[in-house]
Amino acid sequence: MSNLFSPWTLGPLELENRIVIAPMCQYSAVDGNAQDWHIIHLGNLALSGAGMLIIEATAVSPEGRITPGDLGLYSDENEAALKRVMDAVTKYAISPLVIQLAHAGRKASSQVPWDGGAQIPPDEPEGWKAVGPSSLPHAPGEDAPRALDEAGLAKVREDFASSARRAVALGFRGIEVHMAHGYLLHQFLSPIANQRSDAYGGSLENRMRFPLEVFDAVKATVPENIPVWVRVSATDWVPGGWDLESTVAFGNVLKDRGCAAIHVSSGGVSPKQEIPLSDGYQVPLAARVKKEVGLPTIAVGLITEPAHAEEILENGNADAIALARGMLYDPRWPWHAAAELGAEISAPPQYWRSQPREFKKLFKNQRVGHR
Repeated sequence: MSNLFSPWTLGPLELENRIVIAPMCQYSAVDGNAQDWHIIHLGNLALSGAGMLIIEATAVSPEGRITPGDLGLYSDENEAALKRVMDAVTKYAISPLVIQLAHAGRKASSQVPWDGGAQIPPDEPEGWKAVGPSSLPHAPGEDAPRALDEAGLAKVREDFASSARRAVALGFRGIEVHMAHGYLLHQFLSPIANQRSDAYGGSLENRMRFPLEVFDAVKATVPENIPVWVRVSATDWVPGGWDLESTVAFGNVLKDRGCAAIHVSSGGVSPKQEIPLSDGYQVPLAARVKKEVGLPTIAVGLITEPAHAEEILENGNADAIALARGMLYDPRWPWHAAAELGAEISAPPQYWRSQPREFKKLFKNQRVGHR
């Protein structure tokens, strides 16, 4: 059997294969509310046969959005809009849906990518004042965030917990806490963004403290049958920043707190980063985390070919493979991977007739009759 198409267990969540659709922001919400686009987009991906579909970074507060177009789950209106999407998509979904909860921190109040992605000043109509661990802007010339005080920290913790409660009510099967890509919880971890002098800054233990408190708040909110895990940037790719050794230490603490998995990405906290882009460039980071932490590990980053994904799993460098842009380009990537690797995959019966003639059987439970 193909490793990529072998069953996988993520905490209490049983998955049909090891293909994960990584969260991809769509910047298409209105006041945090999901729109028709989300039904079309997620409905398409949910039919792909991937083992799991993680929906885009979903803000836990209005000020936690990256852009005015970010999806949110911080109000009754947000919840009602996302319920409409979930009701439509899960009725036919092949892949179980999980959610990534996020707070942008100092990278908030930005234009959507196709408008340039620059920071929107807080005094402009669509802008707002960002918050962060310290009053340090992400890039020179940007408006510096407001450093979170004790009340602000408590609000963020409760915002994550409140959004987690809403996610459970909506029927999401798991929760990923976003601690990567230079957003708020990553900002607390990295000495590049965190220059606090209190219990939340300075030493590695102190810089880990607030992200761990947020993880604990989410974990305590959801029932045992809902796994909670994290996405991390394993390195900032900047000298003196967050690094792989710190990630391993962080992972071991998370493991002791009941974290179900680690989704290993990198970068995002500084424009000074120098990322050595190549096929599977983050796989060595995932391999080190898997080896030294021992939690189920998801590898991601320029893994585009089924044979490459299979090799990563066969070599024991990860437990699952996440794809993002590759799934946008080819929403049937899991079908094509199954065909290439000689595996079977679940698909809607409405699509069974699409099987190429050269394959004896590609779709599970396939029965096609004609009159």
